[in-house]
Amino acid sequence: DRTETVNEGEIIVVPKGVKHCPMTKDGEEVHIMLFEKLSTKHTGDVQDSLTQSDYPKI
Repeated sequence: DRTETVNEGEIIVVPKGVKHCPMTKDGEEVHIMLFEKLSTKHTGDVQDSLTQSDYPKI
């Protein structure tokens, strides 16, 4: 229900349970880093070809 603008070098915390859809202006390419618990499903409750269930140890 709102838009957050995050500039280079800034961070935001999206509270647990808040649906979000990161996007850029004009389709610009950006790189983001997400920190989530291993148990967090990155595609939510949707099962898709992008859904991962095995993650490499970093």
